[in-house]
Amino acid sequence: MSTKPARRNARTLDDEALHAWPLPMPSSDGDKEQRGHVLVVAGSREMPGAAVLAATAALRAGAGKVAIASGATAAQTIALAVPEARVVALPETPEGGIHPDAVAVLAKLKGPFDAMLFGPGMQDEESTCELVVRALSTLRATSVILDAIAMGAIERVTGLLLPMLLTPHAGEMAHLLDIARDTVNHDPLPIACKAAAHWNAAVALKGAATFIALPDGRAWCHEGGNVGLAISGSGDVLAGIIAGLAARGASLEQAAAWGVALHARAGERLAARFGPIGYLAREISAEVPVLMHTLGSG
Repeated sequence: MSTKPARRNARTLDDEALHAWPLPMPSSDGDKEQRGHVLVVAGSREMPGAAVLAATAALRAGAGKVAIASGATAAQTIALAVPEARVVALPETPEGGIHPDAVAVLAKLKGPFDAMLFGPGMQDEESTCELVVRALSTLRATSVILDAIAMGAIERVTGLLLPMLLTPHAGEMAHLLDIARDTVNHDPLPIACKAAAHWNAAVALKGAATFIALPDGRAWCHEGGNVGLAISGSGDVLAGIIAGLAARGASLEQAAAWGVALHARAGERLAARFGPIGYLAREISAEVPVLMHTLGSG
């Protein structure tokens, strides 16, 4: 597909732009509180690994503390896989989603959170969206990232005036807007910009070229990475990286821009070692710390 006509309206997100836009860094004597607290609401009995991937990525991106909230059937598995995180078991629906009444459990967690991520690996879209609506009306957070089926809540929460980011690929954007996927693929930037303005939220529309659109009309275009990133779990990692960067104090615009760039460059490093396809989503996060250093954040 070709999106070149639309790209001229977006700033290029390259190494030069990243060097000029360093990530916030904790002081040399700062503790984990200074590096931020992330709440990851993710996973399900069929996809517990999504919560693991997202939470690990948040930690690799530099977050100081991560709490994971997932369905009771997945919680113990997740806790064993991410010993660095607090894991909270939530009641589930018969369809395998997290019950909206679980917000009462979430409300007992110590907050506010510097970033909250909803969606990776969750099931039962209706219950997930209702949970998001209730949680965002109850919990306090500096930044909110909606991923996967949690993005379906966006029309119900735009009035809350919280800083929010959505991370759809073309198929998810088509579902959210009730349009054809080919329409999104044909001209993604204007669609991302219109969605960002309508929802009053940042949008990272993922693809071979990823477009980050802001409600005020500004936009970024990132090209890079490789086909190996098109693998199960890769989007969960990206969402976690963004959440971790936001927890450290980056705005959602900066967290999305750096997250997309770090994710793509991690794929390039893995492709150089393993080949362009066949590396795993779980391997992406380990590349992030050295890339942040190399690109000038630390």
